Amino acid sequence: MIGRIPVLDVAPLVDCGRRPAKAVSGETFQVAATVFREGHDAVAANVVLTDPSGRPGPFTPMRELAPGTDRWGADVTPTEEGDWTYTVEAWSDPVTTWRHTAGIKIPAGIDTDLVLAEGAALHERAAEGVPKREGREFVLAAVDALRDASRPPAARLAAALTPEVDEALTAHPLRELVSASRPMPLRVERRRALYGSWYEMFPRSEGAVVRPGEPAVSGTFATAAERLPAIAAMGFDVVYLPPIHPIGTTFRKGPNNSLSAGPGDVGVPWAIGSEAGGHDAVHPDLGTIDDFDRFVRTARDLRMEVALDFALQCSPDHPWVSRKPDWFHHRPDGTIAYAENPPKKYQDIYPIAFDKDMRGLVRETVRILRYWMSHGVRVFRVDNPHTKPVVFWEKVIATVNRTDPDVIFLAEAFTRPAMMRALAAIGFQQSYTYFTWRNSKQELTEYLTELSGESASVMRPNFFVNTPDILHAYLQEGGRPAFEARAVLAATMSPSWGVYAGFELCEATAVRPGSEEYLDSEKYQLRPRDWEAAEREGRTIAPLITTLNRLRRRHPALQQLRDIHFHHADNDSVLAYSKRSGSNIVLVVVNLDPHHTQEATVSLDMPRLGLEWHETVPVRDELTGDTYHWGRANYVRLEPGVTPAHIVVLRPSPPTGGSPTS
Repeated sequence: MIGRIPVLDVAPLVDCGRRPAKAVSGETFQVAATVFREGHDAVAANVVLTDPSGRPGPFTPMRELAPGTDRWGADVTPTEEGDWTYTVEAWSDPVTTWRHTAGIKIPAGIDTDLVLAEGAALHERAAEGVPKREGREFVLAAVDALRDASRPPAARLAAALTPEVDEALTAHPLRELVSASRPMPLRVERRRALYGSWYEMFPRSEGAVVRPGEPAVSGTFATAAERLPAIAAMGFDVVYLPPIHPIGTTFRKGPNNSLSAGPGDVGVPWAIGSEAGGHDAVHPDLGTIDDFDRFVRTARDLRMEVALDFALQCSPDHPWVSRKPDWFHHRPDGTIAYAENPPKKYQDIYPIAFDKDMRGLVRETVRILRYWMSHGVRVFRVDNPHTKPVVFWEKVIATVNRTDPDVIFLAEAFTRPAMMRALAAIGFQQSYTYFTWRNSKQELTEYLTELSGESASVMRPNFFVNTPDILHAYLQEGGRPAFEARAVLAATMSPSWGVYAGFELCEATAVRPGSEEYLDSEKYQLRPRDWEAAEREGRTIAPLITTLNRLRRRHPALQQLRDIHFHHADNDSVLAYSKRSGSNIVLVVVNLDPHHTQEATVSLDMPRLGLEWHETVPVRDELTGDTYHWGRANYVRLEPGVTPAHIVVLRPSPPTGGSPTS
């Protein structure tokens, strides 16, 4: 039902308000609505946030976003985790209506005494709603002046238009015909749901021993823990482990996805389950559950979280295959079909069938998740959630988050947009994205505009620059400059980004032309790396990654998603954008061409940077330390391998006698 003052099209709105919009504690986002009324009387609106305890906060005044559009908006910031609501209130604004009328009639001498009397009565009513110590005396002084017939009409009017009266009535307006939208749900989660730098590693490769003619020796949780200080030193917040469970032997894959594994081949971690156990067991080669606990503690001591892969699938040797036959689809000949994602085939993996016993699968999934939660895991990267029923994940995530709202689920869903959005709407806190396949200026601009717009209230992106499955042609063909450019883009465009081990070494050899699979992929074999030699020989971009993560921690603008703005550059190979959080503004200019030096004039949208069109400001390049003066138009020259990008922090000119601020 429409209220006396219509409040329509409230945003953000997820599934018509049936599901909550998303934010994290301390994140600022805009609430908007269409507000209008009949006739010419003024209207106003505000947003009311109600916290998880049911306590409404102070209202936030809304402004008309563009004159004449009737579209109003206000930025709000929830301050704690939990389930909130937001409500838009609209009202008739008699004081503003009177001011408009008085501003026309008093100078023209029309109905002067009547208009001033009406104003006095309005301000007298308004003063009743203004606390004594918050400007009531200024409003009452305006009442006296409006009624003082000994003063000229213009002076009487001016007394009601002082800054003090404005401030008091802005904070405590006189509201008539108040109408409110229905409360809209808002789920506020911990900051890791939005912000973090992820590093993916295979524990079995760290400390592994591989020598020709000798049996390979797997790394362990203990040897993998020795790599953690270096990962922390690069500034990563999350260490993500592929499945650490026992691996089946039936149809085990060999190197480079070969169908015949030798006696020393270690198999694919996603082929989960053997006689040693299933999803709640650790692979014996990695150590024991106590060793895993020590790994988690070591990461925590280094201020990192451990994320664990949760892949709801089985090898043919998984205990479920014999114990839970209803959880699998049996073909007419009694066999179970292996998983396929054409043209990829996974002969070593059985998919789960959900419809015969979904309740049992939900119960067992929650049990397994809680088991790993009890061992310190609060972040799960869910493998291929789009191949399972959406309702299944809704039940699982709701059950876990009901008691443990800090647990975060990342959807590894490279799939159609509708499915990605649905998974986010039903509870996944983060999602993989199409970033890997967005490489041109137009593609990146359109995609980030989408992700940072209305989508930001539903789906939070995590920009992985590579994965064990995905080595994009851009990286294969672009050499080190391509790796540098993609790292800059991912780390500065998205509040969450990630790398898979080897990215810092610019590993770029595909198994065959046209494939995105790595040659000698770590999915199928142990792959120890000589990190010290790479550093000694300068074969690593770890220093750049370290700098990027340091900047992300230092600048709040790089920790948020919703405020990204693209600026014009007269070269399609040069991309310029800014991110802003309050007074913190970071401007990034990237050369998208890894093969050639590119030059451009970057034309800045100065008002979006909080600057006047004529201003010039000192800026410091955070990658080189160089300082420039930039204004509306700026020449840039970016050379691959030398200067992949400019990342500058704007330093507005200080007031006279002041000092520059960052």
